[in-house]
Amino acid sequence: MSELIDAITNIREDEVLRIVRHRLKVGQDPVGLLDECRAGMAIVGERYQTGEYFLGELIMSGEIFKQAMSLIEPKLAGDTRIETIGQMVMGTVKGDIHSIGKDVAAGLLRMSGFEVLDLGVDVAPEAFVEKLVDSGAPILGMSGLITPSFESMKNTVDAIEKKGIRDRVKVIIGGGIVIEQVRHYVGADAFTRDGAEGVKICKEFIRKADR
Repeated sequence: MSELIDAITNIREDEVLRIVRHRLKVGQDPVGLLDECRAGMAIVGERYQTGEYFLGELIMSGEIFKQAMSLIEPKLAGDTRIETIGQMVMGTVKGDIHSIGKDVAAGLLRMSGFEVLDLGVDVAPEAFVEKLVDSGAPILGMSGLITPSFESMKNTVDAIEKKGIRDRVKVIIGGGIVIEQVRHYVGADAFTRDGAEGVKICKEFIRKADR
């Protein structure tokens, strides 16, 4: 295990950033650094799923990863060697400002190789549609932790249908109060209350799309 992977795996923020800055300064390949960061995050994700790490560690590791990426990304511009397994748009729907669940899910998805276009919280249906059109992303993930979120989710799916792109966009919704009846009402393709399960569902969306 490399020094960088070990630092990420054990959630040592200062060490991770020191290593990344030094390696970039001496001209190391930024794609290689990105791969090491992802490898470390994958181990963090495994430890979370097995119960060795808890929500606090997962959130902290995600913040460290974002800081490392802010250093690496400027060096990656235009590099065609960067590989992702898929792209998706995410956000907490209009009227809801809860972000922890969304951030955890986004972190797990990034660990698994997804490029996540996170629109933040209180996102209007029109903003989701615009990003889906501009990016061509085949998956939309919507989060909500309050009952009024359901109507916002439904309005977003309706807006996607009105735009004529529903047949190419898979929709997954998440949140602690989301159940099958909510998925049916909203018109989503899947729902989850667990970030790791959400990753599996999104991977399956990509796998079926690639057939």
